[in-house]
Amino acid sequence: MNDPTPVARPTEPAVRQRKPDWIRVKAPTSAGFAATRALMRSKSLTTVCEEAACPNIGECWSKKHATVMILGDTCTRACAFCNVKTGMPRAVDPMEPNNVADAAVQMGLQHIVITSVDRDDLPDGGAKQFVKVIEAIRKASPTTTIEILTPDFRNKHEAAVEMIVAARPDVYNHNLETVPRLYPTIRPGARYYASIRLLEQVKKLDPSIFTKSGIMLGLGEERLEVHQVMDDMRSADIDFLTMGQYLQPTPRHAKVQDFVTPAAFDAYAAIARAKGFLLVASSPLTRSSYHAGDDFAKMKAARDAKLAKAVVAV
Repeated sequence: MNDPTPVARPTEPAVRQRKPDWIRVKAPTSAGFAATRALMRSKSLTTVCEEAACPNIGECWSKKHATVMILGDTCTRACAFCNVKTGMPRAVDPMEPNNVADAAVQMGLQHIVITSVDRDDLPDGGAKQFVKVIEAIRKASPTTTIEILTPDFRNKHEAAVEMIVAARPDVYNHNLETVPRLYPTIRPGARYYASIRLLEQVKKLDPSIFTKSGIMLGLGEERLEVHQVMDDMRSADIDFLTMGQYLQPTPRHAKVQDFVTPAAFDAYAAIARAKGFLLVASSPLTRSSYHAGDDFAKMKAARDAKLAKAVVAV
């Protein structure tokens, strides 16, 4: 990777790097996009697609795929990469689980991704709301597979994770986001090894649940640091790794240090597959829930093939 760009002095105007051609996407204009937005509004639901300014929102919403963000639109943390607003969140909405389930039914979703803001203000970090949402979806749409992307439940993660695992989501995702060296500036409210232990705990509690995690590239990480993160993930038996390009949401957020080329993403993917992940998604536009339904099917097929091969070997 290139050397990090010089940090601007406080008196200098912020300069944002020009995006290369491979990171550009079309503005969302389709009828499907409008229909998805209207449904989210009618159910008073928040989506990470909007709050985090995801570049894939046009493609996903046109196909009626949306990642619902529960527990409100206000986070109790202020990570340097994230566009979700920070402050004191509102009270938990008791109608939210049913509204999410209704949206899943109306959209005809075969696979749904549920994430949330950090809720350090709640005794359980919001774990009970995750459980209620999972249960509501199971009741309303039993064939819909459920993927959750949770925060780290800082200082309460063991009880919170036990509660959610007992509700049996099909995929448990928790993103590491970046390499350990960059945590103090990029993810200051979190602890790298606590996040690793969280995902390890999920596998120990229920090995049948797929685990998933992702990192952003372009924040100043070094190649060998990325390899070490892969090794740490595999030591926790994480099944699925996602890697995508970090994009600076606003001038006040962490700067892009490097636009990683598609070829470099492919090289990282080859190394990750060699390290034993069931599935790897690695490209500039890859995000945690991008093509999540298709990837779930691929991951399930990969595990079935692995188990079949093990039986034959015996």
